[in-house]
Amino acid sequence: MARQEVATAERSLHDQATLLPRPQLILAFASLSITLLITFIDQNGISVALPTIARDLKAEATISWAGTASLLANTTFQMLYGRLSDIFGRKTVFLTAIALLSLADLLCGLAQNPVMFYVFRAVAGIGGGGITNLAMIIVSDFVTLEQRGKYQGIIGAMVGLGNVIGPFLCAALIHRTSWRAFFWMLSPLSALTGCVAYFFLPSKPRPAGFKESVKKVDWIGSLVSTIGVIFLLIPLSGGGAYFAWNSPLVITMLALGFMAFLSFVAWEWKLALLPMMPVDIFSNPVVVVMLLQNFLFGCVYQAYLYYVPLYLQNSHQFSIMTSALIYVPLVISQSLISILSGQYISRRKRYGEVIVFGFGIWTLGAGLAVKFNRVTSPGVIVIVLILVGAGVGCIFQPTLIALQAHSPKYRRAVIISNRNFFRSAGGACGLAMSAAVLQARLRATLPQQYKYIAKSTYALPSSSVRSLPQVLDAYMAGSHAVFILQVPLIALCFLGTALIRDRGLQPPDEQETEHELAVRRDT
Repeated sequence: MARQEVATAERSLHDQATLLPRPQLILAFASLSITLLITFIDQNGISVALPTIARDLKAEATISWAGTASLLANTTFQMLYGRLSDIFGRKTVFLTAIALLSLADLLCGLAQNPVMFYVFRAVAGIGGGGITNLAMIIVSDFVTLEQRGKYQGIIGAMVGLGNVIGPFLCAALIHRTSWRAFFWMLSPLSALTGCVAYFFLPSKPRPAGFKESVKKVDWIGSLVSTIGVIFLLIPLSGGGAYFAWNSPLVITMLALGFMAFLSFVAWEWKLALLPMMPVDIFSNPVVVVMLLQNFLFGCVYQAYLYYVPLYLQNSHQFSIMTSALIYVPLVISQSLISILSGQYISRRKRYGEVIVFGFGIWTLGAGLAVKFNRVTSPGVIVIVLILVGAGVGCIFQPTLIALQAHSPKYRRAVIISNRNFFRSAGGACGLAMSAAVLQARLRATLPQQYKYIAKSTYALPSSSVRSLPQVLDAYMAGSHAVFILQVPLIALCFLGTALIRDRGLQPPDEQETEHELAVRRDT
């Protein structure tokens, strides 16, 4: 499809920008923030429950698929949500995503076998991905580009807060009742936030009828991208642990995934009327650099989220609660800096120096984390995690603002959903790479009689085995290899900042530039 035809079709969609008066904005933004908080409590709280769930459902060898299924589903639907919200309306799609999350949590609590649990976690991933996407898109509808920094900064703080509350809440419920109580508590809370959002979020009714709207959806692109993501990420996530890398199954899935990816690009480029991923966004070199940065820091962030607590519990023998307490400073740092960086961007109308500082301090923290060992004091670990958290706070939402500044106004939903897709895909690949590195080091360093431990990073061995010096050394070697892996990835992001031009933020009464002008200025 010609670029001009795609742009014309995109402009024909009804504009959902609604600049709200302050009282209404506060209520709408509060409903978005609370919903996002619950989403990340659900997404990250489960990490501490996996060993318990594995024992209860007799799924010690496969429990990592709980996280993989959620992440796969989340990534698969990221691109589609932006275009669906353009066609059917933000509020409708947002409420649908909340309903999916609420239903999935209820069913997770009722799951009686591993397959049921993994399927319901996938549904939760679909709902959670929609909530994350739509919250960021709706905020962009409510406020001008120059004001988005401070509001998106608060959104970033909610993400961090959910990341820290989730593990504590889940651990407390496991200690007092059962892991099922965690999901049974979140299900009605999600439904309640949906009711609040229904009353406080404004909506612009779509001018087209339902049948006409359905015809606008890029169903073929959605199907092909889903096949590509699934067939690429499943072998990447399970390779080396559940499947041999050179097995016919892995090779076949990777080949099919790669062919599906090429088919998706061709379809979006030549045939799709309203593509989920308009190929011409990649004609802007700054957008390309920032999307690649999002992929890479998604790799690193997700690896830290899972493997720092694992390092604390395995190499240091800390309890779940102690590990969570040590991790808290990273999240506090991330949340505070996210708010402050958002305020800075809105006041100064610049984002370049924030992103450069963020990647720089994150690279420093990642480099220092390589020095962690079995006797590193908790105080030193906390200082390094604070540095990493400060970097994260300067990156997550400011890169989103920067991408919107380099994209036309009518594409804000698409650029946000594609940015989140790249970040989620990076997270999935980061977990896969980190798991492969950890397992390889465990196999290489564990005594022969304990090599079975390497089969799962979540279903931990008995405390008597875990406390053996040889096993502790092996876990430390694995964690060290994972930390080393993150340094070049985040360093590449830092180097990429040299290619980003800060175009500033436009005044609220000035129309955002068209894509062609942005490309000319960037090149």
